[in-house]
Amino acid sequence: MCGIAGLMRFGGGDDGALAGIAARMADTLSHRGPDASGGWANGSAGLGFGHRRLSILDLTQAGAQPMRSPCGRLTVTFNGEIYNHLDLRSELEASGAAPNWSGHSDTETLLHAVRHWGVTGALRRFNGMFAFALWDEAARTLTLARDRFGEKPLFYGMSGRDLVFGSELKALAAHPDWAPALDRAALTSFMRYAYIPAPQSIWRGVRKLPPASFITFQATAAPGAMPEPVAYWSHREQVVAGAAAPIRDEGEAIAELERLLSVAVRRQSLSDVPLGAFLSGGIDSSTIVALMQAQASRPVRTFTIGFAEGAFNEADDAERVACHLGTAHTALTIDPRTALDVIPRLPRMYDEPFADSSQIPTHLVAALARRDVTVALSGDAGDELFGGYNRHVWGGQIDARLAPLPRPLKLMLAGMLHALSPRPIDLIARLAEPVLPSRLKVRRAGDQAAKLARLIGAETFDGMYRLLCSIDPDPAASVVEGVEEASWADGEMDRVPGTLDPLARMTLADSLSYLTDDILQKVDRAAMAVSLETRIPFLDRDVVEFAARVPPSMKVRDGRGKWLVRQVLYRHVPAALVDRPKTGFSIPLDDWLRGPLRSWACDLLSPARLKRQGLFAPEPVARALAEHLDGRRSRGYWLWNVLMAQAWYDTWCPH
Repeated sequence: MCGIAGLMRFGGGDDGALAGIAARMADTLSHRGPDASGGWANGSAGLGFGHRRLSILDLTQAGAQPMRSPCGRLTVTFNGEIYNHLDLRSELEASGAAPNWSGHSDTETLLHAVRHWGVTGALRRFNGMFAFALWDEAARTLTLARDRFGEKPLFYGMSGRDLVFGSELKALAAHPDWAPALDRAALTSFMRYAYIPAPQSIWRGVRKLPPASFITFQATAAPGAMPEPVAYWSHREQVVAGAAAPIRDEGEAIAELERLLSVAVRRQSLSDVPLGAFLSGGIDSSTIVALMQAQASRPVRTFTIGFAEGAFNEADDAERVACHLGTAHTALTIDPRTALDVIPRLPRMYDEPFADSSQIPTHLVAALARRDVTVALSGDAGDELFGGYNRHVWGGQIDARLAPLPRPLKLMLAGMLHALSPRPIDLIARLAEPVLPSRLKVRRAGDQAAKLARLIGAETFDGMYRLLCSIDPDPAASVVEGVEEASWADGEMDRVPGTLDPLARMTLADSLSYLTDDILQKVDRAAMAVSLETRIPFLDRDVVEFAARVPPSMKVRDGRGKWLVRQVLYRHVPAALVDRPKTGFSIPLDDWLRGPLRSWACDLLSPARLKRQGLFAPEPVARALAEHLDGRRSRGYWLWNVLMAQAWYDTWCPH
């Protein structure tokens, strides 16, 4: 895992000047690569590459970057891991290419793979997480590429006369001609989702490269020419094809998922530095850790954090799973002060507004793990691939039951639910919890009722999904000059046939946007801020393509999600240790905004400040803040969006 940055000056430039700019850009990413730095420039092509290295594979100088192919044709600056690179080496040798390997890094494998199969052919063979910039001296082209789900970030855009790119926006901001303008459409999207979906970034003209794609720039092109990205793989196509040819045999499916996940864990455990795993005690992380421990010769190092607030504390659950599996477990209970101390660092950690509040515990567990390991495996993506969110369980059923009702009646029901304060609903749920079966127990029932109100009022199934995923259902009303634009994921979903099962439709939509633009970016920035590499076995290419063939009945069953993953886990961990209501890796945000964060929030959200900064209309913000503070409504997530945007503005747009 590393940080990459660079520029392309159309028409050429001075070697020294280009190298200097690239180095300054890369130095802003030292947290992503504290072990070494490197640079390369080609004045005739106008290129400067910078690199910061976190040494994981081949710790010798043979793994240093930027790296050139032995023939001198290709030069790359690469971030990430290609998990099947040893298999690719064998394939290259068997093909007659017989490279003369100088080390055992996957970067060297990448160069030989591109030289032998071309960019598209190599990318289709890679199984991993990556972002890279590749110069082809023979073709005089610069190619930027990103992995299938966008685990590794990559931004690009124009700064003055130069094309600039980097792992994080702060690298682009180090270019001497950086003069960005706020993208209000991106800010509006942020208010809806709590993240900015690709290809948008918070800066106008600066883009995120969509996942599973590459973009190629000709050195002879006119400055500012922006070609369209090219897809080399499509998750949408995989899901549609898989739905047409599903797996039928349950026993076969359970065995195959265990086999594929075990292979993925083995691939992703390849490391020349200490390795461990995050363990929350939930289905996904417990499955990954169980399969790690089954293959390990010594106890796997596992890590979790907990909160004093019982409803948000998963540390005890993780402890029980760790004890059963025999891992070397480290747990840390976090007090509010420790968690709150992270908040001032968030704007520079993420570089653009980002408001998934689990960014805080994710960063803290990454910091805990980094004390002992350099690489950590996680259970992310299990929900998106195998139907693990609450909306996956009941979304399609409720839509089918409500569809026959007249729209006026549905609007009336939605209005009644929306008018209720979450507090009494939470109280009723807690009182009923002792007599309810496990599958009917719902944490934060008040928030779930609010989501139900959105669902009831939707006109179409796709409209229901959009509202379920929205923090703000009408973000243009609160953003000054707000307007919404379609995202890359929106375009992909528009191409999905209407016959696709509702569950497959929802999990695909989650995978295309929420997973890529929220979950994966949250984990990347939170972990790389402390120089920790994270790996996600559920996103192994073979596991993903298998999941596309798993029918809905093997994902959601008897009112619970991830049925198939559970069957694999039950082979290693008793069901009683892991079966409990679905919860997120979250913080007591509502209470904190009414308590220890109240003064900070009121200052950032003061009408005078809002009016001066000009991002948000003061009236809706003041109304939401008042409703939240006096307990009439829980508006914590919406307010956190505004707060993170305001805090970002103070950091990156000082006046």
